[in-house]
Amino acid sequence: MIQIAVFSDVHGNLPALEVVLKDIEQRGISQRFCLGDLVDFAPWGNEVIEKIRSLNILCLMGNHDERIAFDIPVVPLSKHSEEETIARFIAIDHSKKHITESNKKFLSELPFHLRLNYKTGKKHWNIQLVHSSLESNDTYLYESENDEVFTSMLKNANADLIVMGHTHLSFKKQFENNTWAVNCGSVGRSKEDNRLASYLILTLDEEEIIPEIIQLPYPIDETARQIRESGIPDYYASFLKHENISIL
Repeated sequence: MIQIAVFSDVHGNLPALEVVLKDIEQRGISQRFCLGDLVDFAPWGNEVIEKIRSLNILCLMGNHDERIAFDIPVVPLSKHSEEETIARFIAIDHSKKHITESNKKFLSELPFHLRLNYKTGKKHWNIQLVHSSLESNDTYLYESENDEVFTSMLKNANADLIVMGHTHLSFKKQFENNTWAVNCGSVGRSKEDNRLASYLILTLDEEEIIPEIIQLPYPIDETARQIRESGIPDYYASFLKHENISIL
């Protein structure tokens, strides 16, 4: 039996990341992968990057990582309210000013996606890791998508299972021949009602892959307090505390 842990979308939230990494360690899982978006919306962008670097965790380039690494202009998104649009510009500008040049260089060199092959007994399992899709790191794919969207991705990747993040909403979908599409959710900026830090454990044996979404509490009140004291808009503290703001 092999177990691997996959997490995504930390978004500068070091307290949430530390809770997830501790849980992974306590379970004795040594294989850890991150699907990207280490930065923006909480004040520990540098600390999160340095934690990932120091632990040699393989990480993909999320859309936020790419924007900070290459100073890509921020474009308003039609789905966002005026309140979120203003907050988003300020928060991303905060990252651009505060992420160190060394850490920006690290982000710029991250791979776009990653293909894993694990052998258990006589069985080889092909696992495809992406931030959001095979072609883009900024495509929103939800559980409600037609099954063909995911089965086509699995076919194109020649994979038994594809794992994604980006939407901050976890799900598991199983298809024929024990193939799966899984979203591991978000460590640091969950859009699920419980706002817990989310990650994925994959258990592989010779017969099957078993995906399990793990959701953990972390000190949200303290995290929100430090966001409010950081120069990042209060919007993102209110978001974590599920206060009355417009969220899309």
